[in-house]
Amino acid sequence: MEKRIQIDVAEPAAYEAIYALENYLNQSQLSKTHKELIKLRTSQLNGCAFCIDMHTRDALKNGESQQRLFLLSVWKETDVFSEEEKVLLQMVEEVTMIHEKGLTAETYQKAVERFDEHYFSQIIMAIVTINVWNRVAISTHKPLLN
Repeated sequence: MEKRIQIDVAEPAAYEAIYALENYLNQSQLSKTHKELIKLRTSQLNGCAFCIDMHTRDALKNGESQQRLFLLSVWKETDVFSEEEKVLLQMVEEVTMIHEKGLTAETYQKAVERFDEHYFSQIIMAIVTINVWNRVAISTHKPLLN
């Protein structure tokens, strides 16, 4: 893979701005499990090897099972995720692939039945934040961590 400009080196203030979103999310009510499911599934959808590698490691450190990680890309076909997690993952897919149909009324309704307005908002912010990271990492060919 060709070597590309690394934004964290060339424009560290840009990275600091994205880290401000991460700091907000670290102070949020989102559970560690929900954060990692959001980060990993979004990264799978976007095809971000750097982020998939990082967030798989993070999820395992936070106690996520290998089985659930192996099945995450086919979550609709399994029963290893709770109904709440399935709504969360549907939100991830619809917001990440916003150009297809956006966050549908059906998914929105299921979400507001399960999550209060603060948690719902935090989920959206987590999804958009990892989408930012994915786009930076993919466009700059961010090298994998060792």
